[in-house]
Amino acid sequence: MSITCFIEYRLDPFKLDLFAQYAQNRGHMIPACGGELLGYFLPHEGSNDRTFGLISFSSLASYETSRARLKQDSAAKQNFAFARQHQFILQEWRSFIAVEPTTFNKAAQVAL
Repeated sequence: MSITCFIEYRLDPFKLDLFAQYAQNRGHMIPACGGELLGYFLPHEGSNDRTFGLISFSSLASYETSRARLKQDSAAKQNFAFARQHQFILQEWRSFIAVEPTTFNKAAQVAL
């Protein structure tokens, strides 16, 4: 069974475009380092300072291996430096979740 790292970020709402660039960069790095990127989700309506990233792994050990690879990856180091330089990430929280398989990815049955 896989686990998903659910990352919640609190951002500077005036720098969302910078976070989007950061997320796009990570979109190439995470799969290369062993994570299954489900996506980064930026504010659309409602709160303008919260965003989320979801990355799945086969196990907590594979998460740790992926994190170690990211720490050694030169592009990932540059992306992290970019985030520090522009200070658009104000806080970050990580939770590990597992899907209830019978509830996952259920399509609408009635056309709206």
